[in-house]
Amino acid sequence: LVLDEADRMLDMGFIRDIRKILAQIPKKRQSLLFSATIPQPIVELSRDMLYNPVSVSITPESTTVEAIEQSLMFVMRSDKRRLLTYIIEEESPDKVLVFSRTKHGCNRIVRQLGQDGIDALAIHGNKGQGARENALRRFRNGTLQVLVATDVASRGIDVSDISHVINLDLPNEPEVYVHRIGRTGRAGQGGITIAFCDENEGEYLRGIEKMIRQDIPVDEDHPFHSEKARSRKGNKAPKKQQNRGRGRRQPRNGKSNGNRSNGKSNHQSKNGRNGRRSNRRRSRKRKHQARH
Repeated sequence: LVLDEADRMLDMGFIRDIRKILAQIPKKRQSLLFSATIPQPIVELSRDMLYNPVSVSITPESTTVEAIEQSLMFVMRSDKRRLLTYIIEEESPDKVLVFSRTKHGCNRIVRQLGQDGIDALAIHGNKGQGARENALRRFRNGTLQVLVATDVASRGIDVSDISHVINLDLPNEPEVYVHRIGRTGRAGQGGITIAFCDENEGEYLRGIEKMIRQDIPVDEDHPFHSEKARSRKGNKAPKKQQNRGRGRRQPRNGKSNGNRSNGKSNHQSKNGRNGRRSNRRRSRKRKHQARH
């Protein structure tokens, strides 16, 4: 008996089916159980299906992905949804995978994005098989821009050209962050990941940065930057560096190092790509500030 991605099966609501199968097969058997995480329900299931098991734990050799551009945005929890909308409107990304900690959170994000005119669907354990398959099909063929998922449900997402991964909620397990950002930048392609950190997630952020052995560069150039959320981290994170050595694109703000404090940019050309991005962002920033 082989049970692969057991935690995902439990999250997707298959525990009853699993127990029915266990009741119908011989008790004398060889059993293998694989799971990326070991929550309590998995522990209880393993007691039912395994006898005196040998446990094998594998840690990834590398916890960073060089092709991925990471950034961190400090924001109050109440502003996360508006910041998400702002980024999607500013970046116009092709395929965005958004991570939420809970199933209810996924549904709420999809509903709020819909109110902002952004097409999005959710995938999690409370969704029926047909709904999940429809969401994945649309996401793969490019007719759905935003897919919102829980960590466990996202393991069924095999899409190679995801342009952006946004951590709306930071995971409480650092390893999960690595799994999340690995959804983009596949096959050597570039990818962009953005992590939101609110006033209650400083501890999670410290754990993540300790594991990946680097500080995630901070992007302050958005209308919802919160020094209060930043102060809860406990230590200063670095500001986002220009281009960070990959030669793929300038940072979204189009500014060089050290110019955030006075709001000036060394990239004055309005004809270049970065000048246009910077102008669009400043224009939208003013609109958001006026609106809110």
